[in-house]
Amino acid sequence: MRPTPDYENEVYLVAATRTPVGKRGGAFKATRPDDLLAHVLRAVLSNTPRLDLQAISDVIVGCAIPEAEQGLNVARSASLLAGLPHSVPAFTLNRFCASGVQAIADAAMRIRLGEADVMVAGGVESMSVMAHMGGNTPRPNPRLFLQSEHHAIAYGMGLTAEKVAQQYQISREDQDAFAQSSHEKALAAQRDHKFLAEISPFEAEHFSPGLNGQVQRTTRRISQDEGPRADSKTEKLAQLKPVFAAKGSVTAGNSAQMSDGAAAVLLMSEAGLKRFHAEPIAKLVAYRVAGVPPELMGIGPIEAIPMALNAAGWHQDELDWIELNEAFAAQALAVMRTLKLDPERVNPLGGAIALGHPLGATGAIRCATILSAMQRNETHRALITMCIGTGMGAACLLEKV
Repeated sequence: MRPTPDYENEVYLVAATRTPVGKRGGAFKATRPDDLLAHVLRAVLSNTPRLDLQAISDVIVGCAIPEAEQGLNVARSASLLAGLPHSVPAFTLNRFCASGVQAIADAAMRIRLGEADVMVAGGVESMSVMAHMGGNTPRPNPRLFLQSEHHAIAYGMGLTAEKVAQQYQISREDQDAFAQSSHEKALAAQRDHKFLAEISPFEAEHFSPGLNGQVQRTTRRISQDEGPRADSKTEKLAQLKPVFAAKGSVTAGNSAQMSDGAAAVLLMSEAGLKRFHAEPIAKLVAYRVAGVPPELMGIGPIEAIPMALNAAGWHQDELDWIELNEAFAAQALAVMRTLKLDPERVNPLGGAIALGHPLGATGAIRCATILSAMQRNETHRALITMCIGTGMGAACLLEKV
């Protein structure tokens, strides 16, 4: 394994915010993703009033399906909509579900290398504007269908969850119990207002035909995630039919919700902090990505987490908060059991099964959750980790300043 380079510049996370997460076809069904992204860009920059916007070296945004309303370099169009100077460039990247945290890591690397003192990163995804999980016109290479080990890429991630459940012996009952726990934790967090500080409420507009040919405009203030369900019970979850295999165990109830949302993070070097009188919340300590067999996509964090911990010189027991993206209950449980992660430290406020998974935005959204928890003094060393379509895993370590 390569030694970690001794970079001169520390990377500090100064602010982060996110939209509420809407269900697919829910609160944000008529809202453009570039408007969601512009909203969080404005909000995160407003947290540092003495910041000179001209000093931002770049805006990097993750998006897993960058087409239609979130195509054409959505990072740049949203930056312009947010009122950033024309001189501030922006680009969109895609590492599927890890796109949001990858954007943060790429921004951090620019600072580590001394190329920038101020960077903005984030993620956006509207699954309401997508007609298909793979995009509006999915066209996988036909050769993938001829290679049995790559069928998961061609047919979708649900089958990989079934394979993980079989190989790691994750029962349907355990998956449903995990899903129920996700909802319970998310509902408790909402009742305790744990998400309040990290969310920038959004005024969603809806246009409909009115009287005398007039267009009627209505607005609705969205300030809370739509996903958590008070009526989610293990008995009801057990009644759901498998989605991806006739005799399988993966259902809509124990899988991540398809969602809409956006998040943005402000990063600075030490020189940037001093110049703009900014107070950091955390340091980005390490980030690693690993590859795994595509048909077992969900186990990616099993490889990525030890790599990141080794790079940081941390022991797993030092992690007091773990944001493990719940793409599927089966893969989350496989990761937790293989690495012996403490369930009490994993997703304390619920995960994607309850809160939703707006693909390319999720990594940045979970970063906002961790920074908010750090400001409440609920965590000191935290991990963001997720599996990635086509067989990868990502892990990012953050430390409270």
